[in-house]
Amino acid sequence: KDQGFHQFQQRFLGEGTFGKVAKCKNLSTNKEVAIKIIKNGFDNAGENELKALIEISKLDADEYNLVKCVDVFLYKSHVCIVFEILEQSLYDFLEDRRFRPLFVQEIRAIAWQLLIALKGLKSINLVHCDVKLDNIMLVNQDSKPFRVKLIDFGLASKTKDIPTGTRLQNICFRAPEVILGLPLDERLDMWTVGYVLALLYTGFCIHPWDSEYNIIRALSKKTGNQVKDKVNCRSFDDLKNMYHDQKKMTEVEQLIDLLKQMLEVDPNKRISPNDALRHPFFKLEKKELKTTKPQYVGQSHHTQKLQVRLWSPSLIELCVEKD
Repeated sequence: KDQGFHQFQQRFLGEGTFGKVAKCKNLSTNKEVAIKIIKNGFDNAGENELKALIEISKLDADEYNLVKCVDVFLYKSHVCIVFEILEQSLYDFLEDRRFRPLFVQEIRAIAWQLLIALKGLKSINLVHCDVKLDNIMLVNQDSKPFRVKLIDFGLASKTKDIPTGTRLQNICFRAPEVILGLPLDERLDMWTVGYVLALLYTGFCIHPWDSEYNIIRALSKKTGNQVKDKVNCRSFDDLKNMYHDQKKMTEVEQLIDLLKQMLEVDPNKRISPNDALRHPFFKLEKKELKTTKPQYVGQSHHTQKLQVRLWSPSLIELCVEKD
């Protein structure tokens, strides 16, 4: 079939709770793609992701550093979503380098792109709800170093549709308002992006993550009816001394200050994407900005409504025959 896909490699790129992802090739364009096949019994998850992707299709995926969806089809009741192919997740990248911390200029490039992604999602009132290392992908580390995109919108929701008390996020990245059962909105994504950046800087989690109790205990202490933030005090000050290049201390201090505002326990005081993008951490000399901010390839912006179609590619037969 001229619009078809066939098996490219006899392996999956990954597997999550709701689906598997296989690497394939578009026969009509000879381009590699990634097909996410939603597992049986998770139809609601597939529908939810499609709703989110329809909203995201209102944005330019490249401009806002979001994974690009190129097609959707049904096969034997499985929802199959076709995405552009990306290289590897930040988790796999860090694992390959034994979780050695990144340089401050590398963190800056990633931070800028993720904040742009949050800005785009906020503009359409969409909350990702599951930002973590696994859901941030490097595009191509050889040709576009530290160019990243946000993926996996299976748990994404409109701000107004998130019930208070909803359990979200991997416990390591879980925002305080989620743990405490408070009203939720896009500010929980800012917390998780901040935590990701802190992990890239340190190479390890900056607070215990064995239980929600220990997370809250590490973040705050009760003083009467007030909760005093401890993350913004000694723990972050200690992080400044971890960076090996003393010549970069001004930039490190700016990064730490940005992290403090992103990881503000009170979501009402947490920094917004727009304000974060105006933080001094990004206000450097133009020469340096050219190397730290990704340079986007110019592409015409277009809005394309996603449509589900029926099709029977051989790869899907392979993927679902034992499901």
